[in-house]
Amino acid sequence: MASFGHGTRRHPRSRGRTWSRTGPDRATLGIIGAICAVAGFFVLGIILGPVAIVCGWLAMGRTWAGSRPATAVVALVLGAIDTLLAIIFLAGATTPGNGMLF
Repeated sequence: MASFGHGTRRHPRSRGRTWSRTGPDRATLGIIGAICAVAGFFVLGIILGPVAIVCGWLAMGRTWAGSRPATAVVALVLGAIDTLLAIIFLAGATTPGNGMLF
């Protein structure tokens, strides 16, 4: 007679790469962060920049030590640059005249 799961499938769900049962894995977060950072250079940089920073930070495992995936570092750095440029652009837009950049 079949054993209907007694010993054949003790763990039906794998934990994935981040050792959690729910949520995206680290590689996916790094890719999402990099896409948000690149898209933030063209539209909504003040929103997509911090999103890229958070995705990059979570993809790195919330630590600076150890090995880091390249997409996580790219997302973190480009997100920081994107956020900084958006803040500079907004600060220039609030001054009288033509602004700082345009």
